[in-house]
Amino acid sequence: MAVKFEKVGDHDFLLDVTGYVCPHPQMYTKKAMGKLTSGDVLTLLFDNPSSGESIVAMCESEGNELIEKTNEDGASKWLIRKA
Repeated sequence: MAVKFEKVGDHDFLLDVTGYVCPHPQMYTKKAMGKLTSGDVLTLLFDNPSSGESIVAMCESEGNELIEKTNEDGASKWLIRKA
């Protein structure tokens, strides 16, 4: 199991932390967001539901916009725009 972080477009990045439990998804998301510039969008893939609350709180406290949330078959795909 390895964290996957890659650039997938001009201002689009992908972070896959599927298989990780708290607090790792939040920690890796924070680290990835730190590498982005304002306006970049991170697609976050994770499957630990309890991490969602922490990630929402982190986005709110840092001013990042959670622009889309989809959940399917126990997996979540969220799009976060860097402030």
